[in-house]
Amino acid sequence: MIRIGITGGIGSGKSTVCRLFGLLGIPVYDSDRRAHRLMNEEPVLKKNIAMLLGQKAYHNGLLDRAWIASQVFGDKMLLVQLNGLVHPAVGRDFLRWAAQAEAGGEDFPDSDFPFIPQNSAVPYVILESAILIESGFVGYVERVVAVSSPETLRVSRVVARSGMNETAVRERMSRQMTDEARAAQANHVITNDGRSALIEQVLLLHERFSAMRAR
Repeated sequence: MIRIGITGGIGSGKSTVCRLFGLLGIPVYDSDRRAHRLMNEEPVLKKNIAMLLGQKAYHNGLLDRAWIASQVFGDKMLLVQLNGLVHPAVGRDFLRWAAQAEAGGEDFPDSDFPFIPQNSAVPYVILESAILIESGFVGYVERVVAVSSPETLRVSRVVARSGMNETAVRERMSRQMTDEARAAQANHVITNDGRSALIEQVLLLHERFSAMRAR
């Protein structure tokens, strides 16, 4: 089973790209959503997070995201320690999920994006992560696709969908890798600038990845 990583900064449109792959019958693993699920449900991870941050990390058995954010904000070392617990757990979960996809049958995993199952074997699966490279998740995939978009367009998309003001969006973007840095470490780049044909770019990569599986 070939594993493909898709990454991109906030507002780049990587979720749109993943939805398109899902419509082509490719299951997508949303690392951010899965991380939140594991932090709420995986006993060992929950225990380790509570040991690191204290019992206030959970309220009525559920992760208190606002409280955790208040603790790690501005404390880079604490954030590194938290990520050191969460990222490996997500990596292990993804590998189990990918193995289920390869096995097929009743154990075939749910996709985190709209997904149309195909009759034939799935040629590859996708790991979606905004921090694919920074987190080390890149080590779990054979190919990396970076979704790139002009900064002004990214800002306008996030402001429109989230209600955040422009200053807050740009501050958040400043904490992420630049499109240029991602592209330098990617095998493929999808340009989502509102002018380039997005569907055609996805179809081309789908053909390439499917051919890799065939070989």
